Parts: sequence; structure tokens; C-alpha cells
Amino acid sequence: MDKSDVTLERMRTFVRVAERGSLSAVARELGVGQSTVTRHLRELEEAIGVPLLSRTTRRVTMTDEGSRYYANSIQILRLVEQAGDEARGTRGAVAGTIRISCTAAFGVLHVSRLIFAFQDLYPDIGVDLSLTDERVDLVREGVDVALRLGPLTDSSMKLRALGYSRRLLVAAPDYLAQRGRPAGRQDLSGHEGIRMSNVAGSDVLSLRGPDGEHHAVPFAGRFRVDHGLAAREALVAGRGIAPAHQWLVDDLLAAGRLEAILPDYSPPPVPLSMLIVPERAGIARVRLLVDFLVGQIGLIPGIEKPRPER
Repeated sequence: MDKSDVTLERMRTFVRVAERGSLSAVARELGVGQSTVTRHLRELEEAIGVPLLSRTTRRVTMTDEGSRYYANSIQILRLVEQAGDEARGTRGAVAGTIRISCTAAFGVLHVSRLIFAFQDLYPDIGVDLSLTDERVDLVREGVDVALRLGPLTDSSMKLRALGYSRRLLVAAPDYLAQRGRPAGRQDLSGHEGIRMSNVAGSDVLSLRGPDGEHHAVPFAGRFRVDHGLAAREALVAGRGIAPAHQWLVDDLLAAGRLEAILPDYSPPPVPLSMLIVPERAGIARVRLLVDFLVGQIGLIPGIEKPRPER
């Protein structure tokens, strides 16, 4: 093996192809032609002397040797990046790019502003913000940190519990003037509900009563949507009643464009969490962003502090 042919550039290309399973996707990500990606892989395999990837017309998978080489490559690339961070740190400069994935509406209304403030503090740090309500594979998509609402199942990521997102029932004054204000939870079944099509069981509204008891109320409506900002617009347009995160509608409530209804009955709060790719957690710029977001997100309207474990 000619060790001089095992370059960091070729190693990074291999790692991303192994993670994404697609040469064309990595070529687009790196901004190079697919032939360049193919060449990097061929030269790396020739230098090492073993095949690292198995290619078919549909997918790219790692060989056994490739899996072992991938695990070691991840460690090597992390150490290289940390060494650069430490060297730059002696001059007080933290630089590089962080990739964040965030629940869409939450990202648009609140997280983007926090990132602006973070970059004002650290002008040499770039941020790629991806907004999606889908549970993306962080490693496959090259994401460092993700902010997610709802229960999580990925135990391979480092998890920071940020708190709970409080929800309430809201509607526009015009809608309530036309259809009447519900006097009790039983009245909700006779109203138009704005429902989220990407939330299972949205045809039943779960409410917590004044004594902490839980109630399941049928919840129907002619408008369903898969994005929080569209639900917000539907509420303002007087299309019905919806359970909404406080951070989604707080400004509209303050302006009188929406009103809270049935304050004694509230949908259960939703957990808000931060996921961090373990291999990226030790990088200086990622640590800085994580600490900054943990300190700032609790100031967003409706975000309650994490509950102590019993």
C-alpha cells in the first residue's frame, strides 16, 4: 500500500458514500462530478489493497473490510477536525460549518433567529439549517445537531432534553362569532377542526382536564395539513379550531387575531429534544452551538423546563 495515496479527501469521500449509499448524492453534496467521487474511491481502494464498497445498479454497501475501515476513518477524521479546532483556538477563532435539522415551523419562527444571534457571536461559523418534520437519518444526511418535537426512538444519538412545548386550543374571533364559543369539551365535536395529517390519531383530541384527568374527544374537520405554518394560516383565516403549540401562535394571541378557548382543558405538552451525532459532539463549534441553544430555547414562549425524573 502506498500510504501517500490515502488522503483525507479520499477518506472523507468514502465515509460520505458509506453513509449515504449513493455516489450521485455525495457528488451533489460535495459539488463535484460523480466521476470525481468514483475516482476517489477507486484510488483509495487501490492504495489500501482491498474493496471497501460493493456496488450494484441500485445501491452501494460496505464490504466487511469497508465497515471496519469506516469505523476507523470516522475516528481519524474526528481527531483531525478536533486538532484543527484546538490550533485555531489558540488564536481565539472558531470556524467551520454546522449542519442543523429542525422541525419546520419551529425553525422558521424561532430557531432561525437564535442562529442569527449565534453567528453574530461567532462570525466565522457557518450554519446550514434544514427544515423538515421528517425524522431524517442524521448520519446519512450529514447533520450534526437536530431539534425534534415528539417522542424519540433513536438511541444511537446523544440526547439533550430541552423541555416540553405547551399547547392550547385556539380559534379566530370571526370563527367563534359565527359558530359559537364551545362551553365545554363535549361541544368540540360539533366544530370544524384543523388537523395535522402527519400526526397519527388526529381525529381524536386528547385533552387534560382541570383535575389532571384525560379525555378523548372526537375531532373532525374538512381541512388537514402537514405543516404547522399552514395550520397557523388556517386558524387566522377562521377555518376552525386547532390544538396549537404556544410558540406557534403566541404573537397572534397577543395581537387578538386568535383567542384561547376552554382554558381548563389542554392538549398534553410535547417533548422537545436535541439530538447530537456522537462523533460530532466533541467538535468545538458544535459544542458552542449546543450550549447556546440549550441556554436560549427555554426563553421561547410556551417552552417549559424539563421535568425532573422521579
